[in-house]
Amino acid sequence: MRILFIGDVFGRPGRDLVRRGLAALTALHDIDLVVANVENASAGAGITRESGEALLDAGIDVMTTGNHVWDKREVLTYIGAEPRLLRPVNMAPGAPGRGTFVTRAVGGRPVGVINVMGRVFMPPVDNPFLAVDAAVAAMAAECRIIIVDMHAEASAEKIAMGWYLDGRVTAVVGTHTHVQTADARVLPRGTAYITDTGMTGPHDSIIGMAREAVLNRFLTGLPTRMEPASDNPRLQAVIIEADDQTGRAATIERIDWSADDVSQARGAADNGEPV
Repeated sequence: MRILFIGDVFGRPGRDLVRRGLAALTALHDIDLVVANVENASAGAGITRESGEALLDAGIDVMTTGNHVWDKREVLTYIGAEPRLLRPVNMAPGAPGRGTFVTRAVGGRPVGVINVMGRVFMPPVDNPFLAVDAAVAAMAAECRIIIVDMHAEASAEKIAMGWYLDGRVTAVVGTHTHVQTADARVLPRGTAYITDTGMTGPHDSIIGMAREAVLNRFLTGLPTRMEPASDNPRLQAVIIEADDQTGRAATIERIDWSADDVSQARGAADNGEPV
């Protein structure tokens, strides 16, 4: 099985790249299932029903989030009505929505997705390691393939989660920092790992926001209204290949496509050529 996990989709530039490029990426790389972190998909902060439905229509199978999940008020009703939109499993029990979902890949094969959030430099949540233990145990009888989105600030906390789950899940993919890391690997017991998958959105920016306002905040220390950037959109993701009988990952490959790469891939897919 080949699973595509797309790094934090940021604003309209990120949504447009997904809309334009996902079908070609899926076709060219024989993708069986697509998961994406979408907590910044609507104007760079939060997710609306309109944005979520557009991303699902583009071919995303499961959407994960993180600390920005509640930034748009309408998500409070949307997340309860759309089981494919997750919030971190270790948020308070009374929070709307759910932190896990079992979906079906091509051929009807079950795949479990777990969304969890770290605690270092993040809003208060329950212990992510204990929450993941319970989620994995609940899914293990039904799913060989389990993907964990570890949404966290601290690299050490993400790396710890990778080692903690090695051999128990198919992949631990980090999100939140919007900077793709170079440490993609398969851990010794068969779990694919990367500290951060990156950002699908505008890269001539400061993690998605227009540079001038962010720089002004750093220079003056004063509150500044920040706006999403638009220049140099890139699609960042990882492709995980795994054995759907054992759940062990075989490979993890980073993707970092520019808008031009997306256009070329669309042409190659239309012509049946490799990218």
